[in-house]
Amino acid sequence: MANTDLFINIIENMAKAVIENKEYLTDLDRAIGDGDHGINMSKGFQAVLSKLDDMRDKDLGTILKNVAMTLISTVGGASGPLYGTAFLRAATAVDGKMDIDKTDILNIFEKAIEGVQTRGKAQVGEKTILDSLVPAYEALKKSYEKEEGNLEAFRAAEEAALKGVEYTKTIVAKKGRASYLGERSIGHQDPGATSTYIMIKSIKNILEENHK
Repeated sequence: MANTDLFINIIENMAKAVIENKEYLTDLDRAIGDGDHGINMSKGFQAVLSKLDDMRDKDLGTILKNVAMTLISTVGGASGPLYGTAFLRAATAVDGKMDIDKTDILNIFEKAIEGVQTRGKAQVGEKTILDSLVPAYEALKKSYEKEEGNLEAFRAAEEAALKGVEYTKTIVAKKGRASYLGERSIGHQDPGATSTYIMIKSIKNILEENHK
């Protein structure tokens, strides 16, 4: 599915999407958190953008590792370690590879999920990144099992991730600053689940562009 050029293009588009949604993510976080999610994520992905040109001849695992280390070193709060660990674990799924297939894509998601679960001590239903990431992965897996193509699979993943974001409005936060609000966190969508959705949507957008 992805060679190095497409992979770089996906990460570039992902970074730009996060940066464009800086204020939106910050507003969401202001309601139930520290109010800095969009600011921190934008800062991290600005740093990622500045390094992408130097990664064009690297394997996909190295690219993901570089993204991970950049996010860990530049993103403040809990988001840096969580997203950094997700990308770092994902890198192990494609270490040394210059091209990837559907199995590799699922492995990337599986490793990313494991990373967030391990680092954040979180599970689905606790108003976190996982509430959009896990449904997206499950939708991808179902699409691939039905022999659907990457574009169809990521359309399904985007839809599932968005449903996951909506679901976070209905549950009590169990992790992070938002957990201090208890029942008052109900009615607010999780900023981390939202930024994850934005990233997944950005992948689908690139696949749509390439499909035209």
